[in-house]
Amino acid sequence: MTPPFRFGLCCLFKNEPITFRLTTAEFLLKKQPGEREGILAALCLHNARSLLAALAYCRDHGIGCFRINSRILPLKTHPEAGYAVKDLPGGSDIIDIFKSCGAFCRRHDLRTTFHPDQFIVLSSSDPGIVQRSVAELVYQAEVAGWIHADVINLHGGGAYGDKKTALQRLVKVIRSLSPKIRSRLTLENDDRVYTPADLLPVCHATGVPLVYDVHHHRCLPDGLSIEQATQQALATWSREPLFHLSSPLGGWSSRTLRSHDDFIDPADIPACWRGLRITVEVEAKAKELAVKKLLRYLSA
Repeated sequence: MTPPFRFGLCCLFKNEPITFRLTTAEFLLKKQPGEREGILAALCLHNARSLLAALAYCRDHGIGCFRINSRILPLKTHPEAGYAVKDLPGGSDIIDIFKSCGAFCRRHDLRTTFHPDQFIVLSSSDPGIVQRSVAELVYQAEVAGWIHADVINLHGGGAYGDKKTALQRLVKVIRSLSPKIRSRLTLENDDRVYTPADLLPVCHATGVPLVYDVHHHRCLPDGLSIEQATQQALATWSREPLFHLSSPLGGWSSRTLRSHDDFIDPADIPACWRGLRITVEVEAKAKELAVKKLLRYLSA
């Protein structure tokens, strides 16, 4: 039986020898400028090749989507250690490998997405934070163009004591973004501040789709049923919708509801998702093992 969804693997592998390398600014800035560029080039080249290997793994194992670590180009926008890939030794070759990842995705009908780190906040009242967040989105949109990624997914950020005003700032900043960013940007409900009901008006005001996270919604309900939230989220998409799925560590009776389990409890898949043509990113600590286990269960 064909699995009902396009499942997505998030960023890393549990058992497979496919790795993505990082570095720290503290380490890098101790090096001489020429040596720094060499280190960064080696890291970026390794990560580009690893991405191609990750995509091949997904193709070979029936996984239709891969979420890319937002630090795939380490320290890309750091104020002192930042760089342009084209200026690194062998930079054009690195870019070509990323572009080959995009060609691979198109050839095999694979989807790629980004989910920037929590420090990327567009609703902040601090202009510096917003400026740095936008710079990070510029970088991720550039890589997304190379690899044919169609999603850069963000949370709404903090409420800062005034949720209504924070959301107004969010709308204003989104409207100011370049088309390369805005055409890929999505918003996701979280488990502490912003529910689907909070973000749906922002989505309608900006044309940005909602990535519906059902685990978050179960932790932070808002009066919408899962069925209602699903349908309203679907209506914000003009391309294949993207949803998130995870199970709480220890089950729904535990005290750690917000923490993700190693695997997905099939009972946590909403019945109303069956039959939908959607991408479901699996947020589970066992990574590829969790996705493969879920595929086996649903294909039985």
